[in-house]
Amino acid sequence: MTDETGSTRVSTPDKTAHDVAIVVAYLEASMVPDPELAATYMAPGIEIVFTGARSFRHPREVTAFNAGRYAWVKKRMERLDAVPGDGTTTVYSLGTLYGAWPDGTQFAGNRYVDRFTVRDGLIVTMEVWNDSAERILSQRGITA
Repeated sequence: MTDETGSTRVSTPDKTAHDVAIVVAYLEASMVPDPELAATYMAPGIEIVFTGARSFRHPREVTAFNAGRYAWVKKRMERLDAVPGDGTTTVYSLGTLYGAWPDGTQFAGNRYVDRFTVRDGLIVTMEVWNDSAERILSQRGITA
């Protein structure tokens, strides 16, 4: 396969492993939270899309959003799946969230899926899904 300059782009196991390591480093920085360090793994102009079609442009916006949603939250990364592509790698991080709701009530086992696209050593897209809304609805007795 060739890119727009006519150069051949090959996805290698080393490149894929490097791209997965970038995603892990981003996730670890975001859990500190250290949004400025997390941003170093992301391309300028990135769009980060969360559950509910909430869109952010910088990890500091995500940190602020999470501060209103949780007293604190961390990810237990259970699996990372990588799909090499033509000059990009798509990385899925699957696992569970644990932490505390704003009222201090602890939670664990809240499933999440994060989908990243990595190009040229930087995350260029990030999409986030999790069960938080379902858990809140269940706590309020809404099960239908």
